[in-house]
Amino acid sequence: MDEAQRREGQPGRPNPQLTRRRILTASAGAAAALGAAGLPILQTATPAIGKGTWTVEPLIPEQNRGIILYSVRDRISAAPDDSGVPYGFERVLARLAELGYKEIEFAGYNQHSSILGRQITPTEIRKILDDNGLVANGTHASINPATFQQQLDIAEELGMKNIGTGSDPTNSNYQSDWDAAADVWNELGRQARDRKMRLYTHNHDAAYNFLLDAGPLDGNGRPTRSSGVRKLEYFMAKTDAKYVFFEMDIYWGYVARFKHTKYINSAGRERTSIFDPILTVARRTKRFPLFHAKDGNRNTALANGYEMTPLGEGDINFQQFFQTIGEPDFHHANWEQDTAPGGAANPGQSLDFAALSYQNMADLTIYRNE
Repeated sequence: MDEAQRREGQPGRPNPQLTRRRILTASAGAAAALGAAGLPILQTATPAIGKGTWTVEPLIPEQNRGIILYSVRDRISAAPDDSGVPYGFERVLARLAELGYKEIEFAGYNQHSSILGRQITPTEIRKILDDNGLVANGTHASINPATFQQQLDIAEELGMKNIGTGSDPTNSNYQSDWDAAADVWNELGRQARDRKMRLYTHNHDAAYNFLLDAGPLDGNGRPTRSSGVRKLEYFMAKTDAKYVFFEMDIYWGYVARFKHTKYINSAGRERTSIFDPILTVARRTKRFPLFHAKDGNRNTALANGYEMTPLGEGDINFQQFFQTIGEPDFHHANWEQDTAPGGAANPGQSLDFAALSYQNMADLTIYRNE
């Protein structure tokens, strides 16, 4: 945080002369500015402003702008305090609605028990959603056959159209385990569809690492090399598109692009393959109803190649991403920043970052000539 920000009590935020949000909300010279800054751009022809009827529209429709509550988990779980910062479901969801968010993705259904003298119920949470004009668009729950119907009951009570998890279908590197997971998920996805919901899984970077499916076997009879197929993309091909869906965490997709670039083929030769998050979605765009719109500054000194920031303050080109994948009415963007909570030193930080991230999401626009 610089001195001016300290004096004004503002949350710390990058302040480059040319930020991605400022570039993308400028209509004249935007492409030239992006190129000069060394940032990736979506190449388009120079618009003929004098021809046709030009309109500007939000790139992410207002009703599809959401947040996963993990970003503000510190305030959902907080006990009543005198900080003046909202706490618990009732106060935090009201604040998020004031900021402009229309959709909520859950990361658990509990708050501090001292607020009500007991734990809150899904029915009570649903009333809070309704009172604030909010819609539950998904959840990160535990997905397994033994408890799946109970999870569907909660999701139905909250009005969800999607039910999912923040974990991979399997943590394995081996094809046989992904085959087994595909069988389970096809069945659970069918159960979700029977109740008018979509089952989805959410990725971290490891899901887009390479499957071990070729070459010599190890002492346990497992393959030690790869054909170059990535684990989650193999799972996409093995599951039924009617029953199994995906939520791309865009930040972790770009971490995968940075980290998982090489594999050893069956002949023992190193091969390079660059992961492309945009094309992964664009080739099967209707299998991705949800996204984590999570931003990061590129930092190759870190193992992940990026460090998380509020949306619009980092180096990930959300304009290019959402404009290229198309289907704006089908796709729902949930802001997430794992590092948003500020702890006791700054209890309001996560909600401040939620405000900044919503504004930057709302500023993304697309121009059409009709």
